[in-house]
Amino acid sequence: MIEYVVGSSDQRLMFVQEVVDHFATYRQLRFWQREAGGSLFARFADKLVTVERATGPRPTDQRTRWSYRPDRAAEQNEIDEFHRVGLHFIGTWHTHPERDPSPSGIDLQSIAEAVVRSRHALNGFVLVVVGQRHPMEELFVAACDAAAVYPLARSPVSSPASYQEERRSA
Repeated sequence: MIEYVVGSSDQRLMFVQEVVDHFATYRQLRFWQREAGGSLFARFADKLVTVERATGPRPTDQRTRWSYRPDRAAEQNEIDEFHRVGLHFIGTWHTHPERDPSPSGIDLQSIAEAVVRSRHALNGFVLVVVGQRHPMEELFVAACDAAAVYPLARSPVSSPASYQEERRSA
């Protein structure tokens, strides 16, 4: 589990271990590995947003070493399917072939456009960029609206230091 603090709102964004493991599976550790990505689905309870599912990559996505374009029709089908079981689309994730991940200009433009064109009751969407380090050590996570990107700070409960300590004692 990884948890992030959502600004000064007192809200928290938590990724369950299954989602963290999904991110780790698709890290671009070899020169031939292509970018991967997908959608994020969550449940809301009080001030906690729990990301329970990460989808993708799909066979119909367009993937290269340096780019990822989702199959929008398949993505919409996932949104509809998960909504029927109480999970809400809250954003997207994808990989970058870099140690310390950061979003590209295209990533930022894409998430801002998604916020504008989508029908939803959220203030914005979540953008996750997975780098080469294990997600328990480093992820780029931000809340994004149509105008800006707000990087989120990791909660001390799930800090990289606590993960490394856990690995040493295992």
